[in-house]
Amino acid sequence: MKLLYLLIALALVVPATAIVLTSENAGAADTGLKQVATFGNGTRYEAGSYPVVVLSGTYREMGRQYGALMKDELQAEYEMLRSHFTASGYTETEVGEFAREATVLQAKRMKEIRAGIAETSGLTVEEVDVLYEGPIVYLVTYGAKAGCSFVAVWGNYTPDGSVVLSRNYDLPDVFSVFHPYYTLAVYNPTDGSNGVATFGPAGARPETLMNSAGLFIADDNAEDSGGALQIAGRPDLIGEFFRLMLDYSDMEGLDAGIMTTRADCAWIVNAAGPDRAYSYEETVYDIKRREEPGVIAAANHFVDPSWRLAVPPAEHSTTRYDNLLRLAEESKGSIDGERMVEIRDVLLQDGGATFRHSMLEGMPYSTDHQVIFVPKTRTLWMKVVDRDWQKVELDPLFSV
Repeated sequence: MKLLYLLIALALVVPATAIVLTSENAGAADTGLKQVATFGNGTRYEAGSYPVVVLSGTYREMGRQYGALMKDELQAEYEMLRSHFTASGYTETEVGEFAREATVLQAKRMKEIRAGIAETSGLTVEEVDVLYEGPIVYLVTYGAKAGCSFVAVWGNYTPDGSVVLSRNYDLPDVFSVFHPYYTLAVYNPTDGSNGVATFGPAGARPETLMNSAGLFIADDNAEDSGGALQIAGRPDLIGEFFRLMLDYSDMEGLDAGIMTTRADCAWIVNAAGPDRAYSYEETVYDIKRREEPGVIAAANHFVDPSWRLAVPPAEHSTTRYDNLLRLAEESKGSIDGERMVEIRDVLLQDGGATFRHSMLEGMPYSTDHQVIFVPKTRTLWMKVVDRDWQKVELDPLFSV
């Protein structure tokens, strides 16, 4: 009876919304991760050197969980951005307008997540919006642009015929200030939508996403082929990725969603499911879906000949594209997740597609982050430059 009274007393002392630090082995038997804290229905784990936050509830509730579990990182990242923008001559009003333009046309579900983050992180909604768009504005201050590459294989390229894919996100080394904040976030909404996993700096616009149905979506910069024209009044295409992952559970649906979502500027969008992958080359006025039998790659140039490009693509883009296809052919029939890790570890100068502090366009570039994903099993490998690969089984995290 005394034990019962003690438990009741503890329940009254510790509110349901408080962050609870947990033992380092809690949850390890179920997830293979080290559980370090909980807040409501959200849990923070560690996977090697990477934070993993697993969230569940309404979109506002998941935002509250994220804000509480990542509070220190979110505040530190925001202060870093604020200091940089001030030193670069940007006013708070100017930075706020960049953030507003990127988020104002988003679906309410996305806005609810950020509103929840603001409730528990110690940041205002406007500051959370700056975090969301901050990395892009940060790159603008340096006049830099992203690179990126993608390759997916299936059919007779893999041992069981199912898809194995990988993406590189290439950025100048000035982006290294965001490396301490890279986080794997898993959202499990209770409205019947798919679970969605994202990998990127805490609070920032996700550009690498997977869902509980085994679908994947990511982007490559396409300005060199598609031009720099931007259309006002259209949602940021990359910001729509989260919505697409929530709403579609098969490649037919995801393909329809991508083909009917008009781009605000030029992009290459890469998407995959358990049995196939597509690459979409998009401008503000047209979109072409590329299909290939068993292997498809993309870098930063349009490949479809019907574009009739007047300017040849950058050599580093065509080289990375060709190298990925060659490496896939050399490993045909044996490409599983571990073999794809080996392919993605090959540097550009050694015949691969990965940068590591390499000079490009007058500044050092690196493959900022890498992801390998097996849609059939929801198995993920993730890496930030100069850190180790980390394998995570997403399926149990989508089932919480």
